Amino acid sequence: MKIAQIAPIIERVPPKKYGGTERVVHALTEELVRRGHEVTLFASGDSETTAELFSVYPRALREARLTDLYGMNVYTTMNIGVAYERQHEFDIIHDHNGYASLPAANMSDTPVVMTYHGPFSPEVRTVFQTLRKPNVVTISWAQAKYAPNINHAGTVYNGLDMDAYPFSATHEGYLLFVGRISEEKGVHNAIHAAQYLNLPLIIAAKLDQADLQYFNNHIKPFLSDEIRWIGEVDVAERNALMSKAMVMLHPVGWPEPFGLTMIEAMACGSPVIAFNRGSIPEVVKDGETGFVVNDVEEMIDAIGRLNEIDRAKCREYALTNFNHRKMTDGYLEIYERLIAEKKNGEAK
Repeated sequence: MKIAQIAPIIERVPPKKYGGTERVVHALTEELVRRGHEVTLFASGDSETTAELFSVYPRALREARLTDLYGMNVYTTMNIGVAYERQHEFDIIHDHNGYASLPAANMSDTPVVMTYHGPFSPEVRTVFQTLRKPNVVTISWAQAKYAPNINHAGTVYNGLDMDAYPFSATHEGYLLFVGRISEEKGVHNAIHAAQYLNLPLIIAAKLDQADLQYFNNHIKPFLSDEIRWIGEVDVAERNALMSKAMVMLHPVGWPEPFGLTMIEAMACGSPVIAFNRGSIPEVVKDGETGFVVNDVEEMIDAIGRLNEIDRAKCREYALTNFNHRKMTDGYLEIYERLIAEKKNGEAK
């Protein structure tokens, strides 16, 4: 099968530090190549892959310091445009750029699978309901509920190659927050829990300019020797932190479509305590790999029950249910179905 994978070029594939979508694209691309498929990856020029790499820019755009990094800047537009210009070279196109690609994908003769990695706001839902030709894959059933009447091809959970992630059966007594400092990610909730219990908290997270006011008002005043922000970390440091954490706190305030750091934390042996928003109950097995709670008070109570959680079972659950092989199986089933449908349509 000849497959195009179109990644965002804000981060490289795989990312050096922050970048959940790019980690998923890397895991999927490498597994497809291992299975003998001909894969072309449209990504930043510093990406590392065994697929054929095509790039319109030599490095991740975040390193280029563009002013319109997350919008339709010239390089993102070119990345999408060139990929679809080559559409007839492929049996299937798998696009991870979301609604930015919809105009091009909607005119594609080659079947398009579009995994949407973000939330379906009313505006986003409307554009997917209007430009309906691409086959949309959601990454959780909770995410899919926010987008009725789209061209929904199925739900495939994110998966990663986590076999080599470091595991620890014991912890070093600290709480952990990993990801991005923003109000929707709920870092302040993790701080409140740590303060109440007088436990150390490590915040390993990136800070974007757009979230600076939130940081200055709700995070910075509470930083101390016990509540430490160590900035954005690379994969090795993040995984080491996860393996030795008492628990990873994920107190999000929005209907998160998936939450990749949760499966990584569990793979390292760390239980996860997360707010009951969006996909959280689909990812965390309440009472077995952590706890699904409703607010900070319940989070504090759940931290006191961590002795009920078997860290080895956390790892087993993550590696069994959210591995790259299972994810790839899900996507291949969709690819094959859509290619067969196209052939049947052309034969009539």
